[in-house]
Amino acid sequence: MMRILATFLCLLASSAASECRQALALGLDVSGSVDSQEYRLQLGGLAAALQRPEVKQLLLSDSAAPVRLAVFEWSEPGHQRMLLNWTEIRSSQDVTRIAALLNRVERSSAPQGTAVGAAMDFGAELLAQQAGCWKRTLDLSGDGKHNIGQHPRAVKQILQSTGITINGLVIGADDPNHADKRHVQVGELSAYYQAWVILGPGAFVEVALGFEAYEEAMTRKLLQELEGLVLSDAGPAAPRDQ
Repeated sequence: MMRILATFLCLLASSAASECRQALALGLDVSGSVDSQEYRLQLGGLAAALQRPEVKQLLLSDSAAPVRLAVFEWSEPGHQRMLLNWTEIRSSQDVTRIAALLNRVERSSAPQGTAVGAAMDFGAELLAQQAGCWKRTLDLSGDGKHNIGQHPRAVKQILQSTGITINGLVIGADDPNHADKRHVQVGELSAYYQAWVILGPGAFVEVALGFEAYEEAMTRKLLQELEGLVLSDAGPAAPRDQ
């Protein structure tokens, strides 16, 4: 009897250890429209946003059911590079290590094209590896519309039944000396993402007016995603579709 009880307790512990409250995949646009300085602002902005005290507090709010994070770059179809494979965030040290890794990344060559649909498909395949997480979210950052490969509207239609959420972070990247043009550009891109990219209940588009504002925009987006999850976890913990 004691042996059976011990086995049962081990199974319970194993089940608890495998809990995951959110799988969050972050896809960063590195197509030809993103220059070297903008690339560093994007990677450094993400690293800094993850280390913001208010973001870290939410990331670490439930060590029994941690967030799992993955980060990848995207440009044309077939050109995606993993910067961080699925990693559980259980401690402040985990966040520090992830930020340090992102700050060390060296840019690799990438094609000129912007394949938003292919990035959506790649992110969805990543999230399929985390089917047991209560919520699965893909975040796509980009400064331009699709111009190669499968159109995002077709990919969105295919992904409707997967139960994932897709949010966007659009970047107005025109010459900062022409602010009005940047506002128009980012407004058009935001509407484009609203129509063809974001997916799922509560999905949203965050806006950065230039890569210099990327850190602040990423911080707002992470807070909205993580705060919403914490509030929804007030009841009994159970697997969820979204």
